[in-house]
Amino acid sequence: MDLTLLADPVFLAQNVVDGVARGSLYAVYAMGFTLIFGILDIINLAHAATFMWCAFAGWLVMSQLNLPLAVGIAASMLAGAGIAALLELAAFRPLRRAGSDRLASMISSIGASLIMVSIAEAVFGVDTRRFPDSVLDPRPYFIGGPAGLRISRAQILIMAAAVILTLSLGIFIRRTRMGTAIRAIAANQKASRLLGINVNGVVIVTFLVAGALAGAAGILVGLLTSNIAPGMGAQIELRGLAVVILGGMGNIEGAVLGGLILGLVETFAIAYVPGGSDIKDAVVFLILFLILLVRPSGILGRKTAEGS
Repeated sequence: MDLTLLADPVFLAQNVVDGVARGSLYAVYAMGFTLIFGILDIINLAHAATFMWCAFAGWLVMSQLNLPLAVGIAASMLAGAGIAALLELAAFRPLRRAGSDRLASMISSIGASLIMVSIAEAVFGVDTRRFPDSVLDPRPYFIGGPAGLRISRAQILIMAAAVILTLSLGIFIRRTRMGTAIRAIAANQKASRLLGINVNGVVIVTFLVAGALAGAAGILVGLLTSNIAPGMGAQIELRGLAVVILGGMGNIEGAVLGGLILGLVETFAIAYVPGGSDIKDAVVFLILFLILLVRPSGILGRKTAEGS
């Protein structure tokens, strides 16, 4: 690469903006992912398929019904909440009642994901869909003239949505009775039942919130990339898992931090490493590996007692 780019402040600022926007997407997706893990101690691998269906829900509302962006976002989040609730009732609750282990629940989520992707392929086909330009003006803003910093409207929307959703989720978890119940169940389900907490009711609310976050991530990715297809969940699933591991499994703040780190590392790898677009995944997961050598529980994860 051109070494003069290393000293170019505009190029550096551009990559910071692009990395934060990319990381904000990962953070929104990973917050729902890690929320389920925090309360049920399971990895919901159907979260990516929920994300994909929500992107299509937003596409249908805005491209086929010609409704505005705000309605599309609301529809996508409602679709995510509904799909997640159905997953809890059909794929997870029966296994909990039967006393199945975490592996059975994870396999159940994989099966649900494959079914959801297959249905999407049958309904929508495998071709890529995109939102019309009338949904969100594709023309970027320039700071410092045409040769200056470029920020798209989609990036502004993504970063604003990430801040609003993160703050809203934090308030919900820490300042409401339901949030207190969620934290209690995450700490000890048996003790929560003895205290009179409706565990199934709290779990379904948790899935509703996680699904809504998946819905927000789905439509935001569609707006940024103009790439809506049944296989789009596979592109973010591994990164979402990397984010929650990096930040600390079950830790919402960790998911946000991990998402931003992953987004910045990916962007800077592409910009500054020769052939970075081809090896960005290797760079990202090498850094993830090095961080976990120092912090096996993740950056903000809780250390567990040895042997526990």
